[in-house]
Amino acid sequence: MKRGIKVLVVDDSSVTRTLLVQLLNSDPGMQVIGAVDNGRAALDFLDTGNMPDVVLMDIHMPHLDGFETTRRIMETRPVPIIICTATADPTELAVTFRSMEAGAVACVEKPVALGPDFEARRQNLLQTTRLMSEVKVVRRWSRLRNAAPATHDASTTGGPAATRTNAHAVSHIGIGASTGGPPVLQTILSRLPKDFPVPLLIVQHIAQGFLPGMVDWLNQTTGLRVHIAAHGTTPLGGHVYVAPDDFHLGVGPGGPLVLTRDPPEAGLRPAVSHLFRSLAQVCAARCMGVLLTGMGKDGAAELKRMRDLGAHTIAQDRETSVVHGMPGEAIELGAATQVLPADKIADALIAHVARGRTAGDT
Repeated sequence: MKRGIKVLVVDDSSVTRTLLVQLLNSDPGMQVIGAVDNGRAALDFLDTGNMPDVVLMDIHMPHLDGFETTRRIMETRPVPIIICTATADPTELAVTFRSMEAGAVACVEKPVALGPDFEARRQNLLQTTRLMSEVKVVRRWSRLRNAAPATHDASTTGGPAATRTNAHAVSHIGIGASTGGPPVLQTILSRLPKDFPVPLLIVQHIAQGFLPGMVDWLNQTTGLRVHIAAHGTTPLGGHVYVAPDDFHLGVGPGGPLVLTRDPPEAGLRPAVSHLFRSLAQVCAARCMGVLLTGMGKDGAAELKRMRDLGAHTIAQDRETSVVHGMPGEAIELGAATQVLPADKIADALIAHVARGRTAGDT
């Protein structure tokens, strides 16, 4: 019986190609329809018209690297692209996130045969490939940056109207993201002014070891100062603090950052739910919450709690989400004051912070 998800593997290592082909073909729902050793060969394969549902691609390859190949594919024959890379090389990580900016929908760690975490990486590879095969990427990335889709307030999603939310001086902004999150974070942060007066706290679900590369990339491509969060730091306006690997991020009384090794929540540490619950407890109406693309429902119920306490909350819309699981759950719960496309979220943050500052001065 013919298997459903067709995959093109692109990697210059014959050993890695062989391993990836074996792993993908071991899943009865997948079929590798091609395996090539560089980006130029990948473009030639796509020119034959034998289109895969997913491209699984390395970064550093001869003739044409992963970034340039991603850019050309997304401009000419869009298909979901997963970057499959090792994480030890900072240069490779930088190109990985540039590739996501160009349109790749996810990144995964290469499974290493006989490695201690081989099974976890294998499962993540198969799950991500399965999920990304359903992503609709046609013109998605150009729309994300250039178009102006209609916005919606919560009166269209079953919750109280956004116009009835009271303005408060905002002390912290919490943002949660998972699958597809890094390019959306870059879109939001790059549109905020360097002197944005409120600190931003971020939980991004990402593979172990990828976080430093993401932080470096955001520092290079946005005007804000982006850090891996440190315990006890007093967060400042114009700065972004990202939860480190395997630590929950929250705030303490008075607003300092608090990192904990409390148990994972729904298997996640850091968890968006922990960050949003902490903001609700400490800041109540004086914070904002933003829930972005990602599978599952991490943070949805806690975003509702923030809204119930008077905080302004935003969920990313379906159109610009790679996976609409987390923001979709929040919308279903009535947790979102606004439902917005990715390229309108920064404007909403600026506007609400300005309203709160004005209200605080009167």
